[in-house]
Amino acid sequence: MQQLTSYITGKWLYGEGEGRKIYHALTGQALYEVTTEGLPLVDCLDYGRKKGGDALSAMTFQQRGQMLKAVAKHLLAHKASLYEISAQTGATKADSWVDIEGGIATLFSFAGLANRELPDDTLWPEDDMIPLSKQGQFIARHILTSRHGVALHINAFNFPCWGMLEKLAPTWLAGMPAIIKPATASAQVTHAMVRLIVESGLVPEGAIQLICGGVGDMFEHLDFEDVVTFTGSAATGQKLKSHPRLREKSIPFTMEADSLNCAILGVDVTAQQPEFPLFIKEVTREMTVKAGQKCTAIRRILVPKTQLEAVKQALLQRLSGVTMGDPAVEGVRMGALINLEQREDVHQKVMYLQQNGCELLCGGSMENLDVIGADSQKGAFYPPTLLYCADPYTHQAVHETEAFGPVATLIGYETSEQAVELAIMGGGSLAGTLVTADSLVAQDVIRKSARAHGRMLVLNEAAAAESTGHGSPLPLLVHGGPGRAGGGEELGGLRAVKHYMQRTAIQGSPSMLTSITKQWVRGSDVITDPVHPFRKYFEDLVIGDTLLTARRTVSEADLVNFACLSGDHFYAHMDKIGAAQSLFGERVAHGYFVVSAAAGLFVDAAVGPVIANYGMENLRFIEPVKIGDTIQVRLTCKKKIKKAQKTAEDKPNGVVEWDVQVFNQNNAAVALYSILTLVERREGDFAQ
Repeated sequence: MQQLTSYITGKWLYGEGEGRKIYHALTGQALYEVTTEGLPLVDCLDYGRKKGGDALSAMTFQQRGQMLKAVAKHLLAHKASLYEISAQTGATKADSWVDIEGGIATLFSFAGLANRELPDDTLWPEDDMIPLSKQGQFIARHILTSRHGVALHINAFNFPCWGMLEKLAPTWLAGMPAIIKPATASAQVTHAMVRLIVESGLVPEGAIQLICGGVGDMFEHLDFEDVVTFTGSAATGQKLKSHPRLREKSIPFTMEADSLNCAILGVDVTAQQPEFPLFIKEVTREMTVKAGQKCTAIRRILVPKTQLEAVKQALLQRLSGVTMGDPAVEGVRMGALINLEQREDVHQKVMYLQQNGCELLCGGSMENLDVIGADSQKGAFYPPTLLYCADPYTHQAVHETEAFGPVATLIGYETSEQAVELAIMGGGSLAGTLVTADSLVAQDVIRKSARAHGRMLVLNEAAAAESTGHGSPLPLLVHGGPGRAGGGEELGGLRAVKHYMQRTAIQGSPSMLTSITKQWVRGSDVITDPVHPFRKYFEDLVIGDTLLTARRTVSEADLVNFACLSGDHFYAHMDKIGAAQSLFGERVAHGYFVVSAAAGLFVDAAVGPVIANYGMENLRFIEPVKIGDTIQVRLTCKKKIKKAQKTAEDKPNGVVEWDVQVFNQNNAAVALYSILTLVERREGDFAQ
C-alpha cells in the first residue's frame, strides 16, 4: 500500500504510525495510507509566510497572472495522468472533466482577468480619487496590498482538483501563498496535481504546500494576516468557524457548505412545452453527475401540483435508463460514491427521510443493484433515488436533511408564492434553478427568492443551447450562498482576489497619492517635456508626463460639418429655435465633436511608438461648448501596464492610460475622460 506524503517546508514527508486508509471506490481495495502524525506542521505556516509570501508579494499582478497561465498550460499537458487517478474515486470521464479541466479553466480565467484589468504593480488602487476638500489638495483612495500571511484551504472530497484551483487562483493572484488540506477520501488526486505544480518549477518555493491528513494544532498558530477557507459539511464548518484563535485574531474565514438546493418548474410550464423536457434533463443530470456528490446538486424538486404526475413519470423513466458501474466500461453513465462509508451515510439519510414524511419512488436500496463491470457490494454504488414529500410544511426533514448522493425529493406547490416559500425553507442555498417560459413568472420568483440563494439559473428554450447548467460554478460569478450554504463568497472574478488582500484607505495630497499608487490623479504635479508624449516608447514614459495643447475656437461650420459627417442632427446642435428653448439657451457643439476635436489637438500624426487607440473610459461632458468657445486639452500619462509578449513575432508593447481634460476659454472643464493606447516597447521579453 502506498504512503501518501505531504509537501511541507519544501519536502515530501510522511508521518509516523498507522495512517487512515483511502479505498478504491469501485473495488473497495485499500490504495493509500495517510497520516501527518509527528510532522512539523506548524513550521509550514512560517515557511509559507516568509518563503512563499515574500516571493509572491514581490511579483506584480501581471507576473502572477502569467504564472497562473503557465501552470494551467502545464497541468493541461499532463491531464491524462490525473484522469487515471481520478478514476479511483468512482468518477466517470465527464465527472473528472469537470473537476480536472474545469479547475484548470479557472486558472486560465483568472490569468486573463489579471492581464486585462490589474496593474503592472504590487499595489492595486481599487477606486478613483475621492475628493475630501474644496481646493482639491486633500484627497483619498482605497488601495489593496498583499497580506503577509498564508491561506489555509480546507477542501471537500468531491472536487479534489477544481476545489483546490478555484481557491488557489485568486490566492496566488493576491500575492499570498497557500496551504492545501484536501479531504482524505480523494487526497490522492490533489496530491498528484500538487506534485505536477511543484515539479514544474513554475511557482516560487513556498507558494504551495500540501497536507494529506489532519492539520494538528495549526489553528492555534494562525495569525491576523492569515486567511482560512473551508468547503464541506455545515457542521464541520461551524465548528472550525468558532475556533477561539479565529475570533481572537479576527482571521477571515470563508465557508462554502453543502445545501438543499432546489429546482422550480414554473407555474406556466406544461408537459407540452419545450421547457418541460429541459427541466427533466436538468434534474436528472444534477442527480447523477458525480453520483450526486455535488454541493450544488438539486435536492428538492418543486413543481406545480397540476404537473406533479407528469414530472414524476418523466423522471422515473429517465432515471431508469441511468447505467451504473465501472466508468471505464462503455455505456456507464454513473459511477460509485467515494467510499463505503459515504454510501452508508447516504443510505441512512434516505431512510431518515422516509421515516419523516417522504415516500420512496425509486432507488433507496443497495440490494440487487444492476452494476456493469464491477461488484455492487464491494464498490460504493448507490442507485438514483427519487423521493416524494406530500406535506413539506409538516415534515421539515425534507428542508433540513441532505443525502449527499444521487438523491432528490419531489415536492408539489399550488402558486408561485408557495414555490418561493418552499425554496426559502431550505435555509439558504448555493444554487437554484427556475425553468419557465414566462418572463413575468421569472421576474416574480427571482425577485422574491434571490435573497436565499447565492446563484440562480433561469432556464428556458432560448438559454438552453448555451447554458452551463444548474450546478456549474463559473470563475466570473460568485460561488457561495447565505445561511445553510455557509454565508461566504468564492470566485466572482476580481472579488475573489480582494478577499485575500488588505484594503486600506489612504489620505493625503494628490501628489503624495500619485507617488504611492504609481497612478497619476488630477491635481498632482505634472512633468513637462519638449518631446511630445506620443513620441516616447513605453519605457520612456513617466507617470505625470503631460502635454498642454494649442487652442481651437469652435465655429458654426464645425457643427454643420460634423452633423453631415456623423448624421447627428439633434436639435440642440442644428435647430436654432429649438436650441433656444432648451436648457442650453442656444446651439451647442456635439459632445463627440468635442472629443474628436480634442484628439486633433493632442495627437502627434507621424509614425511613432503609439500603435493604436485601445479604448476610452469614464467620459463625462461637464459644460456645453457653444459656438465661439475656445477649447484646449491637457493630456497626462496616468498609468502604464506592461503586456506580455505572446510570440517572438509580436511587437512588444504595453497599455498606457492617459488622463484627458478639455477646457474652455474660462479654464472650466468641458469634458473629462481617459484614453488607452497601445505603445511599443523598445525590447521584447518573449521566452520559448
